[in-house]
Amino acid sequence: MSKNKDYAEKYAEYAMQQMRRYGIPASVTLAQGIIESSNGQSQLARNENNHFGIKATQSWIANGGKYGLYTDDRPNEKFCSYDSVGNSYEHHSLFLKNNQRYAGCFKLSPDDYSGWANNGLEKAGYATAGKYASNLVSIIKKNDLQKYDQQVMAEMKAKGQTFGTEENHRTTNSNIVDTISSNNRESDNYAINNSDYSFPLKRNEFMLVTSQFGLRTDPVDSSKQQMHKGIDIQTKLDDVLATENHGKVVAVNQNAHSAGGKSVTLEYQRENGDKCQINYLHLSSVDVKIGDEVKAGQKIGISGNTGTRTTGEHLHFGVKQIAADGTSRDIDPAAYLAEIGQKGNIQLQVLSNGTDLLTKYKEATPGKNSQIDTTLSPEEWMKKLLSSEDSGVGMSSGDPIMELVTTLFTSLMALAVQIDGKPEEEKMQAATDSAIKKQVDLSILMPALKECSLSIQENGKAVLQMNDGKNSYNHELSTVEMNRLQSVLGDSGLSDANKQQRIAGVVNNALLTQQASRNYEQNASQQENQNLQMR
Repeated sequence: MSKNKDYAEKYAEYAMQQMRRYGIPASVTLAQGIIESSNGQSQLARNENNHFGIKATQSWIANGGKYGLYTDDRPNEKFCSYDSVGNSYEHHSLFLKNNQRYAGCFKLSPDDYSGWANNGLEKAGYATAGKYASNLVSIIKKNDLQKYDQQVMAEMKAKGQTFGTEENHRTTNSNIVDTISSNNRESDNYAINNSDYSFPLKRNEFMLVTSQFGLRTDPVDSSKQQMHKGIDIQTKLDDVLATENHGKVVAVNQNAHSAGGKSVTLEYQRENGDKCQINYLHLSSVDVKIGDEVKAGQKIGISGNTGTRTTGEHLHFGVKQIAADGTSRDIDPAAYLAEIGQKGNIQLQVLSNGTDLLTKYKEATPGKNSQIDTTLSPEEWMKKLLSSEDSGVGMSSGDPIMELVTTLFTSLMALAVQIDGKPEEEKMQAATDSAIKKQVDLSILMPALKECSLSIQENGKAVLQMNDGKNSYNHELSTVEMNRLQSVLGDSGLSDANKQQRIAGVVNNALLTQQASRNYEQNASQQENQNLQMR
């Protein structure tokens, strides 16, 4: 019997289980396992039970996921380590299911292995190697792997079952932590929290603060300074949650055109007679009314961008302490979140430019270090943001194309701010802004152009946006161009000036291509008009 068939027979039940749970053809999963793990004989497969080469994200590690260090694109890269091969199969399915890039795959029939290979995985860029789809199909046909698809289809029909995780539970214990970002999935952190407390948003790893408490430049009028009486948290139409039990709704504003837009104020009574008021501003909708009592984790509305003093969607989260004598003061919401986080054993971080705002307010816990690494480089911080659920891109680790786009994006940003000579604090802020906007300003690298930037589109494509002073051009980078750029950026033997020069060469070639294409189209259009006039 061939090694391929040996592997298929050994792991067929895992693949069929995944087909029942997620609708992924068992034949395709097995063929991918055969390729990615070298029939289960790769180092990753033998040492880590990792059969699909999935890399360990920061979320995976933060949630206690194990990993091994291996050389891939770079030395000492982190790859997920599993307690069983079954867990590797489950995580592979979650990676595909929760990555928007592969959404089209799940519109195909679970037994359409050819469609999954050709129109699904390869079209979505699962692998950079050529002929990936044809290799999958060839392995499936030569080893009759489609019989496993047919077996599952017949079984489901006979039992009247439907595909999905609700009806098809795993038959073995799983320690899989789903670290693929998804706003529709409850965080594993919340599963272990004390139900008496909740953070205002559900997140798997951290909440991203884009503006801290305290004096800041007015976002609406940059010529002025203002006291910011809360923190601004990055959102995307998220459910907004009450933070404690026995909260009372004391104010609701449904006027979207007021300064704070639609808003809710909750009040919590303290034993000493003080009160704590929590304000949620700029909501898109409100789900409670004045007089309602709410409990921790209860949805009170949906985040949005309402109000006359907002420059983009976010949640303004404010905390006011009201003493028994009626005097009140605004306090840093980070202090409040640190307090309820410790009471409720909530492990989420609240990060702003790479620093956890809660750390300075946390009480020391014996035997436990509550400090986090705040020495991230701007490049590392941007990559952390892009791989988080707040990125909106699904830049999840493990997808080769996404890895390349993310690495290129962050490396270009790092070089641009380095050449620009920004102070460290400004570098971190530039990294935050670039990750949120998904755009890096490359003007410093291309002084001959009026404008030049690299943006990541919603479909995950990397696009150069250039303006030569006369016209604007968009150029989607090919995999070859991205690899060429990353090769330059990753060459430690090159100075920043040499890197800038070589990057300029790649960008100028892209510009010339776009200019030539536009000239050709204009000439063709003119010729067509002349021909029409001569008739």
